[in-house]
Amino acid sequence: MIFQQGQRIVFIGDSITDCGRRDHAAPYGDGYMSLVRAFVTAAHPELGLSWANRGVSGDTVRDLARRWEEDVVAERPDWLSVKIGINDVWRLFSDRPDEAVPIDEYTVTLRALLARAIEATGCRLILADPYVIEPDRAEPQRAMTARYAQVVAGLAADFDALHVRTQDAFDEALKSTSPEDWAPDRIHPNLPGHAIIARGFLNLLG
Repeated sequence: MIFQQGQRIVFIGDSITDCGRRDHAAPYGDGYMSLVRAFVTAAHPELGLSWANRGVSGDTVRDLARRWEEDVVAERPDWLSVKIGINDVWRLFSDRPDEAVPIDEYTVTLRALLARAIEATGCRLILADPYVIEPDRAEPQRAMTARYAQVVAGLAADFDALHVRTQDAFDEALKSTSPEDWAPDRIHPNLPGHAIIARGFLNLLG
């Protein structure tokens, strides 16, 4: 287990992280973050870890930048998990293309936010890839999302972060299933879909 006694773990991201943490499933949501917390706590109650979910549905990196000081720096995390990028791409394929975040802006913004978190708090990072639960790698949204995931992989290497390869995890599941088994819209997972993401985290955490 990489976490140490008394550490604080903060998760930030979009709706996949949020998962009702601000209303019906407060304060942790009912998605992958809650599963990770539950299994780590059950396995290591002696560590006395504290957890915070700061996901907000619909967010892109632009939204994270607006609330970074309050929702990350002020939380003083020992570990910070960031999972962002789905909406940055998805907006281009929806009725809100002007809200899509170009890949260069995504890269520069996310790099600056991660650097700020480390500078201000000394935290370690866990970075999770954006994904689309879609087996056709040539499908336009899937192909573009893969480019954003490559950015995350590069940042994980640059910042010596743990890297959760969520797209790879779903791709493995799709070898014997279909997207509808995991999410109604290829994006928002059902509970087994969240378990796939959580398992990616747990495998890295030891």
